Amino acid sequence: MQNKIIEIFKKYNIELEKEEIEKFEKFLELFVEKNSQINLSAIREKNDIILKHFLDSIILNIFLDFAPGEKVADLWTGWGFPMIPLAIINPETIFVWIDSVWKKVKAVNEFAEKLGLENASAIQARAEELGQNEQYREKFDFVVSRATAYFPVLLEYAIPLLKVWWMLCAYKLQDKEELNSIKKALRKLKAKIHKIKNYEIEGQQRVIIFIEKLEKTPAKYPRKIWVPMTKPL
Repeated sequence: MQNKIIEIFKKYNIELEKEEIEKFEKFLELFVEKNSQINLSAIREKNDIILKHFLDSIILNIFLDFAPGEKVADLWTGWGFPMIPLAIINPETIFVWIDSVWKKVKAVNEFAEKLGLENASAIQARAEELGQNEQYREKFDFVVSRATAYFPVLLEYAIPLLKVWWMLCAYKLQDKEELNSIKKALRKLKAKIHKIKNYEIEGQQRVIIFIEKLEKTPAKYPRKIWVPMTKPL
């Protein structure tokens, strides 16, 4: 599948090193095998996995350069995307994948271990609790997420993890109404839209929305478990 990976990525002007291509090929096999065992994703065709998981994950690198030593949290975006692809092509950046479901955490850590990714790991935690934990609160340079969660909810979970002046990178479909829905949350969380980058994969219009943190997050955020979901900002 190496030639297919190269072909698809080149179509989107992404050039990979030989070692990176080999790791993507191995990850593809690992993901397909694991998906047959525990149903990770409805996307099962190899070409679709390359396009909709691998490529979509690393599109971020077109718009953003990660620096060595920067710390990135990937917030509940099932089964290691975008973390694993980003960790493959940014080997000197530290990635931490966060989810409350042990089955997912175990699978993602297995992927990282088998791919030899020393810069990627998964932890089991609830975002509401992690955001109030001094070990993680305001300790990340970036938070990335491909989650489909209601945007104000995602913001309340993500912004407390960020250092001041650093950013959430949210992968989204184009939706003006959703952008309008976050104005109140941004104000309360002391953040703003920094920029929006548009891209297209196989005819689907997508965006990455960069949210910049302007001040320290008020101590009450994130609120207690389930409150952000039941009473969004």
